[in-house]
Amino acid sequence: MQQIPLGLRLADRALFASFLPARNAEALSHAQRVAAGESGGLTWLCGPPAAGKSHLLQAIASAASQRSPAGYLPLRECATLGVGVLEGLPQLACLCVDDVDAVVGRGAWERALFALLRELEDGGGRLVLAAQAPPVLQPWVLADLGSRCAAGAVLQLRALDEAEQQAALKLRARLRGFELPDETLQWLQRRLPRDMRTLYALLDTLDQAALAAQRRLTIPFIREVLSAARRE
Repeated sequence: MQQIPLGLRLADRALFASFLPARNAEALSHAQRVAAGESGGLTWLCGPPAAGKSHLLQAIASAASQRSPAGYLPLRECATLGVGVLEGLPQLACLCVDDVDAVVGRGAWERALFALLRELEDGGGRLVLAAQAPPVLQPWVLADLGSRCAAGAVLQLRALDEAEQQAALKLRARLRGFELPDETLQWLQRRLPRDMRTLYALLDTLDQAALAAQRRLTIPFIREVLSAARRE
């Protein structure tokens, strides 16, 4: 894969196969077309935290990189480094930029993003941006950039409800090679924050602990792991 600067890497499980479509099937289908080069121009993904925006962006970059140079840039992590992080990115065929709302309202960043957008368009590249709110609700300094973003494909992601969260966690577990018992899943949902980022991270931690201990993910074992984590 074409890696962008700063040593950033994609999450190894942020793939289309691990994304539960649920009520976001339209966004998933569009993302797959973008990755395949079947849909060009600009795409804007929006939605609440932990709705799957970063997952889809990284899945697009991963799939697109199988055909041509592609990259993923998380602006919330990189914005402090300045607009120089955008240098060289117009050379990519597909660029996914996360957390755009971290820099909207800052003139230098908006001008740099506008230049990036125009260079990518001139070269036939694809640009996918993600933020919590749609373009029309962003506090733009550069009106032209706001209007260009609003004219692209704007897709709203919806957070998963309780049943969809269960299905997503079971899918993640199956892809990791194990089954997640219903009683264990329900116990986790009752006792932990209901956002998928937290639940996915915990599932990965529990799977690693279960492999190391050669144990199944039973409720008593999960209690042991969580208790040990609190003591550390």
